[in-house]
Amino acid sequence: MTFGEQNSLAEACAQLDYAVAQGVNFIDTAEMYPVPGKAETQGRTEEYVGKWLKTQAREQFILGTKVAGPARGFGWIRNGPQSIDRANILSAIDSSLKRLQTDYIDLYQIHWPARNVPMFGKSDYDPALEFTATSVEEQLTVLSELVQSGKVRHIGVSNETPWGVAEFLKVAERLGLQRIVSIQNPYNLINRTFEMGLHEMCHREQISLLAYSPLAFGLLSGKYVQNPDEQGRMTLFPAFGQRYRKPNVPAAVAAYARLAQQLGLTPAQLALGFLRSRSFVASTIIGATSMVQLKENLGSTALSAEQLQAIEQIHLLYPNPAP
Repeated sequence: MTFGEQNSLAEACAQLDYAVAQGVNFIDTAEMYPVPGKAETQGRTEEYVGKWLKTQAREQFILGTKVAGPARGFGWIRNGPQSIDRANILSAIDSSLKRLQTDYIDLYQIHWPARNVPMFGKSDYDPALEFTATSVEEQLTVLSELVQSGKVRHIGVSNETPWGVAEFLKVAERLGLQRIVSIQNPYNLINRTFEMGLHEMCHREQISLLAYSPLAFGLLSGKYVQNPDEQGRMTLFPAFGQRYRKPNVPAAVAAYARLAQQLGLTPAQLALGFLRSRSFVASTIIGATSMVQLKENLGSTALSAEQLQAIEQIHLLYPNPAP
């Protein structure tokens, strides 16, 4: 999601080439990328990925993208859709296929729910904010049609809640529609809320977690511990990182950075190694800006039981400071 904003086409292609050489085969993007969203760059990440993908053996990759939910200030995406209805989904998939220069998407995801839910840094559900939203039945019906047409192979959700996952499964079973296979939600050392309800739901229903923001906007790389003004998304786009500007975040991040040093790891390797050690994480979505960061990220490995226990001690002191 940095391609087209913080990364040029040449840099994007170089990163993809290197990642593939290391065994990476899942590429995830979205129609609204790069971030932070704006009219002049919207869709550019898909375009960059598409230009690279055109030179590759398409069948070797699992390609994921997402349809934007109801407008959250993104008025330039289909004139600010008020819902994820049939017209919006059909328009979105055709545009994504064109930008990605492919005739099918392996995993098509709803970027955020059509209904009122707390997300992107908010954790409390507020019934007073309810509004009329496109039904799960309509969303799932058109997504199932896309699978039947061959434009999409599998479907998933993102930024979803236990109720939302249950509703998608219930409607799919009742109407014989396509079943969701994945959920893309934030999961990292300072936000482990997935474990509270979604872990059980996804385990029992065999739904894979695609963990995003594994380094918590770069905070868990440790770079801001040494220099709060270090260049990165937190300093370049301060409004976009509000979900991580919470009271106990600095102390928790510093504690994990100290632990990494004690274990002979970089903070990023500790954070990514933690995710690699979780049985319910099917894929960890990294978004490195530089080749140096990418190499560090891909060099992470699963942690030992003793290392994981040390992480739990910090988690007890600072449980989910950035939900």
